[in-house]
Amino acid sequence: MNHHDVTTTNKMTFKLLGGNQTFYESETRGLFGGHRKSKIYGRLDCSSALSAIAKGGYVKYRVFFANEQDAIEAGYRPCGNCLKEDYMKWKAEQK
Repeated sequence: MNHHDVTTTNKMTFKLLGGNQTFYESETRGLFGGHRKSKIYGRLDCSSALSAIAKGGYVKYRVFFANEQDAIEAGYRPCGNCLKEDYMKWKAEQK
């Protein structure tokens, strides 16, 4: 048997938060990040989130979502920085 015949079962998994507010393991990385305390979600490259992470205060409450729908269903609102258009729509609906 050569090394090409070996099946690897050590797949990397990611812990994501579903729309039902339950965590689950996924082989696919989440597309959006969120903050559990503030209930805000945004893009993974959001400058506001990256700045907060660099200061060390954000990571403890960080969650990840497979998609925007899961974030919304879990009760999170769009980030006013990286999802400005979605945030403005959300804010208008809050009145």
